[in-house]
Amino acid sequence: MNPTAPFPVRALRATLAGLAVAAAFATTPAAAQIRIGELNSYKAQPAFLEPYRKGWELALEEINASGGLLGQKVEVISRDDNANPGDAVRVAEELVSRERAVVVFGTFLSNIGLAVTDFAKQRKVLFVAAEPLTDKVTWENGNRYTFRLRPNTYMQSAMLVPEAAKLKKKRWAIVYPNYEYGQSAAATFKTLLKAAQPDVEFVAEQATPLGRIDAGAVAQALLDAKPDAIFNVTFGADLARFVREGQTRGLFTGRPVVSLLSGEPEYLDPLRDEAPEGWIVTGYPWYSIKTPEHDKFLTAYQRKWKEYPRLGSIVGYSTMMSIAAGIKKAGSTDTEKMIAAMRGLQVDSPLGKFTYRAIDHQATMGAYVGVTTVNQGRGVMKDFRYIDGTAVLPSDAEVRKLRPADAMQ
Repeated sequence: MNPTAPFPVRALRATLAGLAVAAAFATTPAAAQIRIGELNSYKAQPAFLEPYRKGWELALEEINASGGLLGQKVEVISRDDNANPGDAVRVAEELVSRERAVVVFGTFLSNIGLAVTDFAKQRKVLFVAAEPLTDKVTWENGNRYTFRLRPNTYMQSAMLVPEAAKLKKKRWAIVYPNYEYGQSAAATFKTLLKAAQPDVEFVAEQATPLGRIDAGAVAQALLDAKPDAIFNVTFGADLARFVREGQTRGLFTGRPVVSLLSGEPEYLDPLRDEAPEGWIVTGYPWYSIKTPEHDKFLTAYQRKWKEYPRLGSIVGYSTMMSIAAGIKKAGSTDTEKMIAAMRGLQVDSPLGKFTYRAIDHQATMGAYVGVTTVNQGRGVMKDFRYIDGTAVLPSDAEVRKLRPADAMQ
């Protein structure tokens, strides 16, 4: 600035300069960042969701370190949904309206996932469901705005049913948490096992309140029914209580158990040397997976967090990378362009490549099936194999019967 200029001119120049600086600070963050919304039940389900958060934070760090997306840095605005469908919808609306998120991802419990699935349809916003497992997210309640990462209850049950049928047990009992995920898993297992083994009978069914299982009473009721085998769908603290009470009463002695999710470190690790022996499970044996893509992820995760990953870590990381891949392919954050890009999108993940199917927006990510055992004082999986999700998904013709017509557009 020229100090000899008349005072009014100097004042005008100073005012204009100040306005320019203020405008720059006001507009730069929004212009320089792509904002993505995330919501989950962090306080209610920390065992899975703390590793999940670390997974997507690692992915976000890698994305931004490589230049971001579309030449812009990426910011994730995260909120807790209080494990309540109403709160989840309120939070999702806040992320979209106030925080200007161009896409929303997350949710854990299936009833929460369904609430946000409907929100996405009503608000016409892209939603990538990370974890909720009910089939309805991509089938009965599916819509063009919702995509789902994890293999659903149908897929994981379909992975376990061939192993269950090999047992040649006629009388089965089922225990599950009495909400959308548990109900869906139990119904699917019964349908698929009946198709594989027509003479099977279901002699007992225990539907327990989520997080409040009366494990002693449940174990005793199953024991009284004298089943030949058990299908378990409980997880988290409910699983730990059920395992301990079942072992105390001899429920699992000479009686095989097929169990959804129980090979995941989140749920197996807390049991330590009390982990069950010989259960057939889906899970994540991170300690024994030897592939280049998993080795790369494992090294990066342990370097950043100084601990080993859980399945939640894989889910969080792969969800964030899915969104990044979709935006790159779309070349835009326009919702319609992102939807078009996500249909048929192939994504690299620590478990290998997978695809978001165009017909139902369900990812073909698979899962590991194996047998539980105790090794050096902790529960692990042995004799496991990876089953690609493509092998256990229903055909396009079947999906067309399940999915609403307007979701096929």
